[in-house]
Amino acid sequence: MEISFENKIALVTGAAGGIGFITAKMFAQSGAKVVLADINEELLTKSTYELKKQGFSVTCFKCNVAKEDDVISLINRVVETYGRLDIAYNNVGIHAKVKDKMANTERSDFDDVIAVNLGGVWNCMKYEILEMQKQGGGRIVNCSSQSGLVGIAGVSAYTASKHAILGLTKAAALEYARDNIRINAICPGTSETPMVEAAIKMAPEHMAKVIDDIPLGRMGKAEEIASAVLWLCSDYAGFAIGQTFAIDGGYTTI
Repeated sequence: MEISFENKIALVTGAAGGIGFITAKMFAQSGAKVVLADINEELLTKSTYELKKQGFSVTCFKCNVAKEDDVISLINRVVETYGRLDIAYNNVGIHAKVKDKMANTERSDFDDVIAVNLGGVWNCMKYEILEMQKQGGGRIVNCSSQSGLVGIAGVSAYTASKHAILGLTKAAALEYARDNIRINAICPGTSETPMVEAAIKMAPEHMAKVIDDIPLGRMGKAEEIASAVLWLCSDYAGFAIGQTFAIDGGYTTI
């Protein structure tokens, strides 16, 4: 199965590193013109330059997805640069501080996680959809988590945000299916990413248990997650609407 995105414009948020960067690279390898967006401007510029050196057609814009004005500006700049937006992978996400109990979580931590993980997806979807409606269709994939499918003690705020992304994905997918805008979500498991590395340092015992509970016996790789995103955005997944795809080494298998 060969997936081609020749003449397609793809936007990846949270693209400076980790799964976002690998997904952007794989879109570019498949022929797409890719826009990388991230709040970390220094790393974003470095990552984009790395792809340009390899001959890919990429550009980048700094964006804080939790700020609606930033997202409006991002989508406008994508369209000004390329004339359209065919594909969007809403990848941005932050982890919450691990707390033994929900009531011990600070309200500020909860607000931050909801603002980025849920509010950021909401902002991006809204303006991606409005643009895609003008051009007759598009493909959107939202990044939830294995924490969007099951309850994981110690990360109640993060779990809440990731569950909410799935509800938002399903409702929007039904609302825009007749507009030829296919919207789905992925639920990555614990993978080899900078965010997981930071979580391991922050809460080694908690993360050791999570990793030990993966049936496959290892963490996932960014390429394994990105491959699912590309498939969902391709014509091979043309009948997939509002679906949740777990890529978690069997962690949420019941």
